[in-house]
Amino acid sequence: MADTPLVVAPNLKRRLSGVTATVVRLIPVQARLIDIRATGPGLPPQVPHIPLWRAALMPRDRWRVWHARRNTEMALGLILRRLLRRRYRLMFTSAAQRRHTGFTRWLIRQQEALVATTPQAAGYLERPAQIVMHGVDTDIFHPPADRAALRRDLGLDPDAVLIGCFGRVREQKGVDLLVQAGLRLLPDRPRAQILFTGRITPEHRGFADDLQARIAAAGLADRIRFLGELPWDRLVAHYQALDLFAAPARWEGFGLTPLEAMACGVPAIGSRVGAYEALIRDGQTGSIVDTGDAGSLTDALARWLDDDAARAAAGRAARAHVTARHSIATEARALVDIYSVLLARP
Repeated sequence: MADTPLVVAPNLKRRLSGVTATVVRLIPVQARLIDIRATGPGLPPQVPHIPLWRAALMPRDRWRVWHARRNTEMALGLILRRLLRRRYRLMFTSAAQRRHTGFTRWLIRQQEALVATTPQAAGYLERPAQIVMHGVDTDIFHPPADRAALRRDLGLDPDAVLIGCFGRVREQKGVDLLVQAGLRLLPDRPRAQILFTGRITPEHRGFADDLQARIAAAGLADRIRFLGELPWDRLVAHYQALDLFAAPARWEGFGLTPLEAMACGVPAIGSRVGAYEALIRDGQTGSIVDTGDAGSLTDALARWLDDDAARAAAGRAARAHVTARHSIATEARALVDIYSVLLARP
């Protein structure tokens, strides 16, 4: 692939985030369909990318697409086009479900194409947008050949019923709601365990410490565990090791984790935020629960924990649902179609 691609997807954040994860997973798939490169700090080697200086000095021989997903990236695209006179068509994808600031609205008005990851996010853009929902790579996220053997390799109990909740440990993610539900349910269900993965930032350390103190006081520290931030391959393996996934967030832009779990054949429980209601088929591939309601979450967990056969059937249905409707290949093709329209403009 040349150093002068048709599409540049900036990622101006070094630490792992939902946006960064999208870029890392999507660009290699899109690269099979169009000449695209990511740019920015800390991108892994498997992602086709170019240095930021190269993106800033693209030749002016033709139009290209600058596909931003953050305010900083929209702003940089404007600088490259208006100050450095690079020939970039500007495109922005938004997952935010909140009213944008005045500066963000101004940046959005400068874009030539807008994409929203959900109908709710589109409603906050105040301009027409195409809806392209996120997908997952079903070749990476898939059920394991032998779940018990995988658990032994990961140091997990092969006979447990494992509930997972993956993402940063903070109140926004509803971690405390799942802990509260676990404290109620686990004493009467000796096979059940809960695993949290994700970084605990300094500003949320007190929140996490308080939860761990409550867990220890209940004598459940060996069954409700915080594993910290895991390397990518081990994170995928932990998805595959689960029996049930919980995403009880109080707020979410899109929320990819239930899709990743369902692709691994794991039924998912999600609250009424982000795209969860569009992703999870209530009663078939998991459950939708009321946002911020520990009682609703507890009831859904109990339902799936207490019926092994229903849980297994929901896992199979979840995998089939994601494969049919939410693969990353579908997302990639939809975005490439938008790039093609922008590149064809006179």
